[in-house]
Amino acid sequence: MEFSDLIRTGRAQAKLLRGPEAPPLRGTLCLTGHHLLLSPGPQATSELWLLLLRSVDSIEKRVASDSGTITLRCKDLRVLQLEIEGVEASLDIARSIEALSSLESVITSFPFFYRPKGLRLGDAWHFHPPERYYKRVARETNAWRLSEVNEDFSVCPSYPRAVIVPRSVDDGALARSARFRQGGRFPVLSYHHAPSGTVLVRSSQPLTGPQKRRCAEDEELLRAVLAGARPGARGFIVDTRSSQAAKQARMTGGGTEAKAAYPGWKRLHRPLERGQPLQESFVRLVEACGDLQQSTDSWLRRLEGCCWLAHVKEALSTACLAAQGMEREGACILVHGAEGTDSTLLVTSLAQLILDPLSRTMAGFQELVEREWIQAGHPFQLRCAHSAFSHARPKHEAPTFLLFLDCVWQLGRQFPLSLEFGEGLLLALFEHAYASPFGTFLCNSEKERCLCEVRTRTHSLWSGLNQPKEQRKLRNPLYAPNPLAIWPSVELQSLRLWQGLFLRWIRPPEPSEVAWEKVWQIVTDKEKTKLSQPTVSASEPQL
Repeated sequence: MEFSDLIRTGRAQAKLLRGPEAPPLRGTLCLTGHHLLLSPGPQATSELWLLLLRSVDSIEKRVASDSGTITLRCKDLRVLQLEIEGVEASLDIARSIEALSSLESVITSFPFFYRPKGLRLGDAWHFHPPERYYKRVARETNAWRLSEVNEDFSVCPSYPRAVIVPRSVDDGALARSARFRQGGRFPVLSYHHAPSGTVLVRSSQPLTGPQKRRCAEDEELLRAVLAGARPGARGFIVDTRSSQAAKQARMTGGGTEAKAAYPGWKRLHRPLERGQPLQESFVRLVEACGDLQQSTDSWLRRLEGCCWLAHVKEALSTACLAAQGMEREGACILVHGAEGTDSTLLVTSLAQLILDPLSRTMAGFQELVEREWIQAGHPFQLRCAHSAFSHARPKHEAPTFLLFLDCVWQLGRQFPLSLEFGEGLLLALFEHAYASPFGTFLCNSEKERCLCEVRTRTHSLWSGLNQPKEQRKLRNPLYAPNPLAIWPSVELQSLRLWQGLFLRWIRPPEPSEVAWEKVWQIVTDKEKTKLSQPTVSASEPQL
């Protein structure tokens, strides 16, 4: 089907209302296969307004005698209102937006058509391959190797082609271990903590089932993890399900690692919410933030009732548990839930931010997101199909990646000098995960991206974000490298609502945001002054 078949009316006169802080725009509204445009006309001073249709989460329409109103609720939490001349034109445009914003085909999405100036196809896709992180691990220990057992994605469809595994375990054993793990997600290295010589490993649940099945190769793999750390090392299995949920999973073919089968490993249950309950928490929070008529008491009750900050607390607490086990207990950590593609990645990525100074740099954080979320198989296309406004009943949607970004924001607020990036990067990642002109967050796995030729036919988000003009919005001007672990306070009184995201479109800029821009100006002026000063030669006396 052609895009033109879905466009009932391509043009109309309209007025756009963008929120309480932005003036209305009047002009000609145009609809294309991927965008909604409003041209103010040749005499207007404002620029062309553009909206990627993929960012529309829900649409509501009302008609009067000779006009119509369309309300667009966007995945980035914006609420836009269009007042359109003509009832028929209003209804046609609304139906067209509904059809074009919900196309499921990946290869007809905008990233396959986006060709910005200054960027070349293929740029930045090579920035963060698994081989790059392996080189870092290989400099620290020889106990691990890079395996291409999954080169054709036949062993595990949600893993990348290459994974880091214990050197003493051959590919045949890995393949047999994969058959014993849900979705084929056998234990692989997530992070090597050089100071303690311990490792963070992730996987999915073992398929023990009601018969309490065992797998010799899977047991061998986890023994090799401990043997590669240090003599006498022990390990903790952090299961992100409750013990009751794990028992129920065993009745349907899943389960947990038996103590007798995995000596040296101790299981800890740290349940983290996922799936529909997490999505509903997100929806209730956004609804509460959008109600401008409520009293302060009502607002505080709704904020507590949605439990979003409780989810933030639990995620950070579990990540701290994993990080403490490595740094303070000298133990290896295996993290898994059921599938190993959601709360597992949340914990492993946050634990690395707490422990690893390189993950807190701009380049290191981009690599962390690429390695621990995108290449690790978080199903972005399913989880981010809708945001908080969709009227459709949630199927696979869950804001797990947004919860990760919120936790990172909490870390940045508690340690304002320790992250090289600022809130701007986190907001950009949130927006691009849900709707983007770049191909980085497309599909659900590396296998799907290969089938759709995403790396050769679309641009990488990292190439766009690393442009010099973008860096000012994304970097932290106060950054000072911190070689130590950063241990956040996870008590609820220490956590804050991320106003820069959840209240972004419904309130004026915070004084702190204005101050942030002034800090950038001071830093920029200071750098210019340094560059303009003549250098002092070695022979000249210095005061």
